[in-house]
Amino acid sequence: MRRVLVPATVLVTLAAAGTPAISSAAGTSAVTPAAAAGGGRWAPQKVPVAEGYGGAVATVDLDASKAAIAVLRKGGNAVDAAVAAGAVLGVTEPYSAGLAGGGFIVYYDARDREVHTIDGRETAPKAMTSTSFEGVPFEEGVTSGLSAGVPGTVAQWDVALRRFGTISLRQALQPAIEVAAKGFVVDQTFADQTKQNEARFKDFTSTAKLYLPGGAPPVVGSVFRNPELAATYRELARRGPGWLYGGQLGREIVATVKRPPITPGATRKVRPGLMELSDLRAYRAPLREPTRVDYQGLRVYGMAPPSSGGSTVGEALNILEALPQVGLHEYLEASRLAFADRNKYVADVPGVPLKELLSDGYAKERACLVGDRAMAHPAAPGAPDGDYGPCERPTGTTTPTAAEGPETTHLVVADRWGNVVAYNLTIESTGGNGIVVPGRGFLLNNELTDFTFGPAPGDPNLPGPGKRSRSSMAPTIVFDDGRPVLAVGSPGGATIITTVLQILMNRYEWGMSLPEAVAAPRASQRNGAQTQAEQAFLDAHRAELEARGHAFAVTPEIGAATALEFLSRTKVQAVAEPTRRGGGSAMVVRPSG
Repeated sequence: MRRVLVPATVLVTLAAAGTPAISSAAGTSAVTPAAAAGGGRWAPQKVPVAEGYGGAVATVDLDASKAAIAVLRKGGNAVDAAVAAGAVLGVTEPYSAGLAGGGFIVYYDARDREVHTIDGRETAPKAMTSTSFEGVPFEEGVTSGLSAGVPGTVAQWDVALRRFGTISLRQALQPAIEVAAKGFVVDQTFADQTKQNEARFKDFTSTAKLYLPGGAPPVVGSVFRNPELAATYRELARRGPGWLYGGQLGREIVATVKRPPITPGATRKVRPGLMELSDLRAYRAPLREPTRVDYQGLRVYGMAPPSSGGSTVGEALNILEALPQVGLHEYLEASRLAFADRNKYVADVPGVPLKELLSDGYAKERACLVGDRAMAHPAAPGAPDGDYGPCERPTGTTTPTAAEGPETTHLVVADRWGNVVAYNLTIESTGGNGIVVPGRGFLLNNELTDFTFGPAPGDPNLPGPGKRSRSSMAPTIVFDDGRPVLAVGSPGGATIITTVLQILMNRYEWGMSLPEAVAAPRASQRNGAQTQAEQAFLDAHRAELEARGHAFAVTPEIGAATALEFLSRTKVQAVAEPTRRGGGSAMVVRPSG
């Protein structure tokens, strides 16, 4: 039996956090907590942990969690609830998610006892080539039509509901329509994110009109309404996905991408995009085989390419299982090696060697590189070729980790029948490309900045016609003896992978409860010279890890996870962040106790 090195305990208070969002012309109006609740009562607060029966949900937002729980209480299943919650997040978390974005769903169907995944990743237009971003400064690409990918969210919702749901898209959109029309209370996170984007939002007439009412960001405690988005959702509910994928809404998206509505006098250089209506007509949200690894008697399922989440989390787990002892040093080194391989081999290209990357033989060959001290930067990729010897030294060239936006959102849902959804959705950067489609109330994505800008000969993640940029989203479901026991995921760009990996290590290696595993301080090593870490992590572990050769860079927070765990066959614990990103919202259909 191997030795487990338990990290020093870091006490975290699981206090309720966050300002509640409530139902109330676009813009804001002042509101007190009592008035927000109606009838002189205080509005309900977000809580990060809930236990009970009949179904459970965890999201970053109270309105989204309430929408999912309402669907479950009315007899809907986990897929129905996930789509309803995702649509609400497009209202209340519009800088992280929306109908012009994309995402990945990992779904366990209790009836057929199978794991399914749905790929709703945005695609590059057919006119995009491997050199389309060459010579474009990254920050210029972020705020442009050029970075807008063909959106996949609505197609993904449609596939999910038709294949696995029990309600229509029209029904699933109703909670989001209500929240958009009546409004939600602006919390500190929404106010801060608007302020961070103020300069570029001002440069687009449609964005400034919606998110800078009166010329300034909305204030905390005010009610923000988005009637244009409510109307868009209503029309989408009536007309169906074809309205976007080839219809009038699609035409308006293409027009905005090609001719962004730049504010007169703005000096920002805004490159037009390459999207055509034919790109929208051609979009599909395919079902893909999930990734799968066995770890400590558990079976872990994740998302396959174009996401690198499932393969990189899975490879790191395999490396850790091959080691004689596991502590934080080993966690960082396994992540370093898995990222070296991810950058070299994983993207939306033919021939990704998934089977070998996730094989035990390859994991043992990579694990033998983990010593007492941190590896030299950068670690080189290995050779997942099926021919594995005792500790072969890698000789491949290193591919750097491309920049990825930190914002995304993640939710988990379980229903009374035992179906489980882990769902990542995104518009890439905080605020996407900064451009609201005029009159429609939603931001466009800038997902194509996840491609390598180049020149980078041989990089598998260079852009291409119809290609999907590599993602780090890692919605994950864990099984024990054929039954789901845990689901988890997070936003955070490339730190998503390390966040999910560290939560799994916290829970299954170091014996933390799931709330403790989610709340614990984080560090993220992605084959870089320095490991990003939260201050609380450094306070507890810096000295011991620096003594082993690790170098650190402090970062305010890493990720904003949501998770759930089955405490018995019928009892579920839903878990969200207690503080990160303002804290999340966990709810159950029938609370215990």
